[in-house]
Amino acid sequence: MPSSAYKRLASAVVARTPVFCRYEGRGREICPIILGHSDGQEKLLAWQFGGETSKGRLRTATWRCFELAKLRDIKIIEGEWQVGVSHQQSQSCVKEVDYDANPASPYGPRHSLGPKP
Repeated sequence: MPSSAYKRLASAVVARTPVFCRYEGRGREICPIILGHSDGQEKLLAWQFGGETSKGRLRTATWRCFELAKLRDIKIIEGEWQVGVSHQQSQSCVKEVDYDANPASPYGPRHSLGPKP
């Protein structure tokens, strides 16, 4: 059974909406891109564009891998959907992909999103 965090983030991926959350106590602004599981854990690959990291204030937007069990205070926020310009390598954060915001996903997500309406 998916967690409430999983359900909320799945909605954000489908709607392509940014999210504010806390991860290990730090506020983060992210666009959730790929959601699924790895080794029995719910995982998320997201584009972090604001907030903090374990090293302080985020200076440059970047890809981040999150364990959903450590996410708190997940809220949909107003703002522009953002993603990285390109991947130089395949992602390894989410092994079993359920949702991918990329309509041309190479990962065979269980839920196909297609182009944004």
